[in-house]
Order: sequence, then C-alpha cells, then structure tokens
Amino acid sequence: MPGLLDRFLSPGDDRARVGVFVDGPNTFRDEFDVDLDDVRTVGRERGDLAYSRIYLDEHATPGLIQAAEARGFEVVVTSGDVDVKLAIDATEAVVDGTLDTLIVVSRDTDFKPVLETAGRYGVHTVAMAPGEHGRSDALSNAADEARLVND
Repeated sequence: MPGLLDRFLSPGDDRARVGVFVDGPNTFRDEFDVDLDDVRTVGRERGDLAYSRIYLDEHATPGLIQAAEARGFEVVVTSGDVDVKLAIDATEAVVDGTLDTLIVVSRDTDFKPVLETAGRYGVHTVAMAPGEHGRSDALSNAADEARLVND
C-alpha cells in the first residue's frame, strides 16, 4: 500500500506543498514585530508554497496590503470575520489534498479545529505565533510543530 505522502506527490516530485495562512488582525499588532519575509522563509524551508495568504479585515491600511503583496502574499480582505474565511480556505486546501504542510500564523485558538482536521488528513501542521506573548498553548498543542515567527 502506498504511503500517505504518495497521495500528494507525483512521481519524481519530492518537494512538499506548503500552505501559509496568516491571520492578519491577530498577527499585525503593535506588540509584535512580524517580518513577512520571515513568514515566507519558514514556508519555503518546508517545500514549495502552494498558498501564501494574508487575511485582513476592511480596516487594513493600504500600506499593509501593499507590503504583503510586495512580499508575494495573496491578500484576502473580508468585511466579515477573518477567522471564518481563513479557516474555511485552509480546511478546503487540506481536504482537497492540495497541501502536505499547513502553517497557520496566529495566536487565536479558533484555528485549533483547522489544525486538528489537517492532522487527521495526514497533513503536517505548524502553529506559528507572532511573538512569545502571542503564543497560544491550544494551537501549539494541536500542531505537529510550534514556533515563533522570528525563530
């Protein structure tokens, strides 16, 4: 019986497909010094970026949107709940078999079910906190790996 990873990789393809999903409102706060380049670097260390998205609400500044786009992120702006949109998109990517690794950048425990679902589908999960004081024990414990953005 082929291994679970064979479901995701085509013959001769040994690079994992990585999805980076950033919860903007809970990550880009004054108390955290988040460098978007560091976030992308963590994703690239694990494979090829299939998704590199930042989710923002309607109050996001044009400067933040421009900075994210300049660093290669797809920006998703929603007038509704950012958490819901991110959770649905990340879960959909997992269920569709699009990802081998899921990285959620947030301090919000609302994403615990997303990480647990990804784990049940055999997807490696990373809970990335924006800073030491932004670390969520619930997210860290639900993920295969927990780290800080600037580690």
